[in-house]
Amino acid sequence: MNIMAINPKKHEMPSQDPKVRAHNFSEVTLGYTMQIAVEEAQRCLNCKNSPCVSGCPVNISIPEFIAHIKESDFEGAYQVISKSSSLPAVCGRVCPQESQCESKCTLGVKFEPVGIGRLERFVADWHNANSKEQPVMPAQNGHKVAVVGSGPSGLTCAGDLAKKGYKVSVFEALHTAGGVLVYGIPEFRLPKAIVAKEVEGLKALGVDVETNVVIGKTLTIDELFEQGYEAVFVGSGAGLPKFMGIEGEAFKGVYSANEFLTRSNLMKAYRDVVDTPIMKGGKVVVVGGGNVAMDAARTALRLGAEVTIVYRRSMAELPARREEVEHAEEEGVVFRLLNNPTKILGYNNPENPRDPKNGFVTGIECIRMELGEPDAKGRRRPIEVPGSEFTLECDTVIMALGTSPNPLIKDTTKGLEVNDHGGIIVNEDALTSRHGVYAGGDAVTGAATVILAMGAGKNAARAIDEYLRREER
Repeated sequence: MNIMAINPKKHEMPSQDPKVRAHNFSEVTLGYTMQIAVEEAQRCLNCKNSPCVSGCPVNISIPEFIAHIKESDFEGAYQVISKSSSLPAVCGRVCPQESQCESKCTLGVKFEPVGIGRLERFVADWHNANSKEQPVMPAQNGHKVAVVGSGPSGLTCAGDLAKKGYKVSVFEALHTAGGVLVYGIPEFRLPKAIVAKEVEGLKALGVDVETNVVIGKTLTIDELFEQGYEAVFVGSGAGLPKFMGIEGEAFKGVYSANEFLTRSNLMKAYRDVVDTPIMKGGKVVVVGGGNVAMDAARTALRLGAEVTIVYRRSMAELPARREEVEHAEEEGVVFRLLNNPTKILGYNNPENPRDPKNGFVTGIECIRMELGEPDAKGRRRPIEVPGSEFTLECDTVIMALGTSPNPLIKDTTKGLEVNDHGGIIVNEDALTSRHGVYAGGDAVTGAATVILAMGAGKNAARAIDEYLRREER
């Protein structure tokens, strides 16, 4: 193939106009058409060593599925992807392909890499819209496995084991399956109907999904073994929010990003007909610079607020995906970089303790920062600039500072070792310190990406299969 004849840029993703989408919760990006998908696929060089595959945590055969798209065999492309991924419509939307598979693309050395993520999304959407065939339930092998949590790691582990004939039960603490995919990622980035479709596909494989079951409260891991489960995979995520520990965090109107997004996404507060309490409108300050901060800011914007993101480093160090940052800027989110909060202000009227305004946020004090030497992660350490304090007026503060694993499972499972950050300690085969108990995803690593959690679930499924086959001998 003559590389100079290739379009140097990947095809743009059609999307809603920023001025329109800033006022609705419909999906921002609209997806490739068939023609655009075929043209983008034709940019692939079909490299012999397939470096893109090495950048995919679930090792999708990327050149193979793209080759099917070139021939307009979209169902064939889907079948290739589904051999490795249980959630292709999800991954095509939320995975950071730019730092994974696309970062390894040979074409990207000279031009823009192939739009692998956009092609994956197209293939999954085409299949969901056109295929009427349900997955065929494999013959059962007589073994039972329990999966704790229905997020990306749990669903992936469950799907891979179900395809091998295991009877898998997934236990979800909330009332809807999907974990972070339904409570954390907004509708405008990942429509919940897509998650539900993926879950239904797993159920067709024979996976049981039990909601409203809190492992560690409703049941313990020991009780799961007593019920006949031969192995347990813990994919309970990292749902424990972090705060700064500054004065005023107890005022009304201060949210963790987890709570704010759960109220909007899972509890449907973004719908006017649903009576879920949430702060709407006014002035909102989001503290943080990751993808969750972008999600919270863009959600608050759509709920009618003026939104400012406060982040202590510069744009170059901002950890969120560049696409999400660009979308936020286009929609009107204001970025106050090299600033850090020091105190949250609130309304107090000691003369009238029954004043309904008492305890509500009125502003946030910040201090300007400058960047010093790199820290342990290589990012330049932010340093306060003395005497540079200032105040931002606001009605709501959303803390998007990351999360850590909830200690509930650790506290109710004897012999389960965790690290200093609360993450479950596992070996290379996802095995914990408890015999027959495996773990993966954010419960092990702390908050990370969907695709990394899926890779962990896939690795655990392989290890559980090998373990139970050994036990049979």
